[in-house]
Amino acid sequence: MGKWGMGHKNVGELQVKGQTNQTILQPKLQRRLRKNQTDAEKLLWNCLRRKQIGHFKFRRQHPFANYVLDFVCLEAMIVVEVDGGQHSEMREADAARTKFLTEAGFKVLRFWNHDVLRDIDTVSESIWLALRERGDPSPP
Repeated sequence: MGKWGMGHKNVGELQVKGQTNQTILQPKLQRRLRKNQTDAEKLLWNCLRRKQIGHFKFRRQHPFANYVLDFVCLEAMIVVEVDGGQHSEMREADAARTKFLTEAGFKVLRFWNHDVLRDIDTVSESIWLALRERGDPSPP
């Protein structure tokens, strides 16, 4: 068994193979999270879906290792997390999650629910800038 407890030698292999663990997959957690999105997640998904930002494809509620990522662009290795009020009490867990994802090669962007709801244009612009920084913004 590898360093990350899933039979892989390193975190990068997880991303390439799209692996996660059965704890995430068994209870169909992704499906439940998709059905119970917050208003902020719904609004942001409407901006990210169908390659609307720079022709980059995003996935929502994507499993990766021990986590289900709110939104991820595998092409540019960018994770977008939308945090509600409960995250103010989860700073250590969020920091550990961000550290793990960063070590796996992802750039992690975090936005508060209220920021997404109040100023989706600024949030979208921040995502676009990160995409340009990490990937080819030209159309396919």
